[in-house]
Amino acid sequence: MSHRSLGHRAPLLWLVLPLIAGIAAGRYGPPLRPGWLLAGALLVAVLATFAAWRAPRWWALPLIATGLLAGDASYTLHRAHLTAWEVLPAREVRLGLRIDRVFPQDDTRQCAGLATIIRTESHLSELARQRIYFSVRRPGRAELPVRSMVISVVGVLTPLPENPPGRSFDGYLADAGMNFRLGRGRMLAVEHPPTRYRQFCEHLAHRLNAILSAGVASKRPELAALYRAMMLGQKHELNLEQNELFMHSGTMHLLAINGLHIGVVAAALHALLLLARCPRPLVAGLTLAILWLDVDATGATPSAVRAWMLVAAYEAGFALRLPANGVASLAMAAFLVLLLDPMALFSASFQMSYGVVFAILCFGLPLGERLAERWPPWPHLPEATWAWWQRWIAAALREFWPVFGLGLAAWLVGAVTGAIFYRVFTPIGLVANLLLVPLAMIVITAGFASIAVGLAGWTAASVLFNHAAVLVLAVIEALIRLAQHVPGVWLPAEWRTPWWGTATLALLLAVVLAGYAGGWRGWSRGFWPPFAVVAVGLAVGVKFG
Repeated sequence: MSHRSLGHRAPLLWLVLPLIAGIAAGRYGPPLRPGWLLAGALLVAVLATFAAWRAPRWWALPLIATGLLAGDASYTLHRAHLTAWEVLPAREVRLGLRIDRVFPQDDTRQCAGLATIIRTESHLSELARQRIYFSVRRPGRAELPVRSMVISVVGVLTPLPENPPGRSFDGYLADAGMNFRLGRGRMLAVEHPPTRYRQFCEHLAHRLNAILSAGVASKRPELAALYRAMMLGQKHELNLEQNELFMHSGTMHLLAINGLHIGVVAAALHALLLLARCPRPLVAGLTLAILWLDVDATGATPSAVRAWMLVAAYEAGFALRLPANGVASLAMAAFLVLLLDPMALFSASFQMSYGVVFAILCFGLPLGERLAERWPPWPHLPEATWAWWQRWIAAALREFWPVFGLGLAAWLVGAVTGAIFYRVFTPIGLVANLLLVPLAMIVITAGFASIAVGLAGWTAASVLFNHAAVLVLAVIEALIRLAQHVPGVWLPAEWRTPWWGTATLALLLAVVLAGYAGGWRGWSRGFWPPFAVVAVGLAVGVKFG
């Protein structure tokens, strides 16, 4: 029996995997001059081209070397660490900042986020174009910072160490490519207002918030906050208990603008445009344009942008009438992300989102197909003789096996990354996601419908969809609360050393790729190697309790 999920080719992996290794070498290896690295990358790229023509068996070696050298150079150039500042004390500075991202704050007079330095005092010219984290107080009548706005600030600039602890906030900033943080500051003036496009996105975000709050915010504020978190990524509105409930059940990913959210919205848009008899190029273009407005209006978080790129690869194949190839689309999306921002490799969202999707495509889907083949319903009875209840059970099994494979793949990656980034292990994560992901998809679909009719001015229908979504969210929250009474539903877990967790994740994905390349036959028959990697890694490398 042929399996639709096997046999796909993804030649771009020959560039993506060495590029990832090179970026990691730049982070953890000795510092090297990027000029020499790029020159070496160019030389071996020429050798790879020559080998492809004259020595076909040897083209892979120089191509891998090209990716390694280019990745190392890319990390060094994007990190742009100023070593001389490590020995200098914190100092007061006056800067001009272009806002790149704003973090919500409880105190409305305090603003914090990420920005790029575009103007400095003359003796600090080396700080120009550096990205920094800022936390400043704004005057009472000053505008709230918006992306692309240019503001002048004064505050205390503190250099970050080159390699701060990975689980600290400084570690998060360093992994994002930042070398400084500005604190104890105040906002002096708005030098340039945000662009018209950013103003439009800001207005759209407020409009979406109002639509999704209509009819439910005053009646069930806690569930309305969950609803907005799932649809708009506004997790800052959740209380501590809600955060802990979703964290300990392994379902925190439901409250983020990630692959699940983007995928459901993209599928709904795609289906609506096809029903409207739009031509393929128009379907792809409108789907991506509307989806990008959703991504950008909700803050353009890294996970949302990466999910949009994955959808873009799929839509490009659809418009060009190419066969669907999830592995190739994922490789293209990862390649573009790392070219634009190699520092994204070290973020939790990159490792978790791409790791989960990769495991689903290369492990979960083939496993679901193999299980359906291995356990067919009533194999000794002709289908024409089945009773109605047998047909229903068979239909349910056809839907269950793929979902089970997807959930198992996501749980394997989550078991490793949960201990890395959240210091928690959730044994029931598989069961929770099998039950709650379909319900979350209903919520997202209802939210999308509410936004569509709300933007069209049909407020009554929007309120109806909001109530339907909040009702399903109440069921989700009740199920999670019920699960918390089960002993051992979650355990505090921490890797003994940070690199152990990263190495386990890398080995897991490597085993998944090797098994997929071999069709999950031979040494990988039975799909046992990923389970062995995770079991040994958790047993040896994780401290529980």
